Amino acid sequence: MSESSEYMIRDGFDLMDFVRINEMLAKSHWCPGIQKAETIQGAKNSALLLGAFTPDNVQISYARVISDKTRFAYILDVIVDERYRKQGIGRAMIRYILNHPDLMDVYQWLLVTKDAHGVYKKAGFRVISRPDDWMEIMKLRPVR
Repeated sequence: MSESSEYMIRDGFDLMDFVRINEMLAKSHWCPGIQKAETIQGAKNSALLLGAFTPDNVQISYARVISDKTRFAYILDVIVDERYRKQGIGRAMIRYILNHPDLMDVYQWLLVTKDAHGVYKKAGFRVISRPDDWMEIMKLRPVR
């Protein structure tokens, strides 16, 4: 758990407010209209879930990590409620993830971002060093 006077970061499935998380994610550019069932399924299959909460326990951010907890971790669904952006919450969440005891053995971290490069660069991320080696299959998101 990490705290500031304005918010507290907590991790764990049982501590997340999936109604709030789904509201935020459904408005995002990477999964517009996502349904709560898909949000929960993704969360259940993740190595780490975290969120920032106001003093009155309202969830204002969310992030998750997919990982083998040994070599590899992929950070995704990092989102901060629009009313709380530009207050350092995103940076604090990334710092929390990178220092989480369950992920201390991980040495290869990945993420994809459209518009938050500055946040991630401050945490040590850089453009992928071997772009010619990486491959992907990118399918259309299924209708659910």
